[in-house]
Amino acid sequence: MLQALRFLYDYNTWAMQRVLDAAGRLRLQQFVAGQDGHEAIRDVLVHTVWAQLIWLERCRGASPAAFWQPGDFPYVATLAARWRAVDTATHTYLDTLTDDDLERVISYQNFAGETWRYPVWQALLHQANHAQQHRSEAALLLTHAGSSPGSLDLLVYEDERAARTGG
Repeated sequence: MLQALRFLYDYNTWAMQRVLDAAGRLRLQQFVAGQDGHEAIRDVLVHTVWAQLIWLERCRGASPAAFWQPGDFPYVATLAARWRAVDTATHTYLDTLTDDDLERVISYQNFAGETWRYPVWQALLHQANHAQQHRSEAALLLTHAGSSPGSLDLLVYEDERAARTGG
C-alpha cells in the first residue's frame, strides 16, 4: 500500500504541474474570472491545493479551521509557489510513513464541527482522488480557455517517468 500511495502522489505531482503550466499560459483575466457560468480556474485550483494541505494536516494530527481565499492568489505563480511547498511537505510526510502508520486512525473536526475518523491510508487515498476530480474540472476549463494541459492519464505519467529514468 505504501508503495502504491507514493506512486499515486508522484503522479499527482506530475499532473498538477501540467495543469499549473497550462494555467500559466492564460491571460490573467482568464485565470481569475469564471467562464460561461463556471467557477474560475483559479478558484478550482486554490481549492485543490488547499484540500491537499488540509488532509496532510489532518493526517499529522491537526484540524485547520480556515479556508484559503482565492483572492490571496492573484497569479498562477503565487499559487504554484504555495502548491510546491504543500506538495513537498506531502512527500516528506509520505517518506516518513511505515505500513503500520497507514493503519493509524486519525480523528478531526470538519468545518461544521463534526468529528470524523479514518485510517491514514483512506485519508490519503481520498485526498488523491479529490485532487483528481478537481484537476479534471480545471483541465476542462483550461481546454475551453484554449490552454489544455494535455493528457493527465496515469499511464502517460508512467511512460514519461520510465523514459526519463530508463526503467
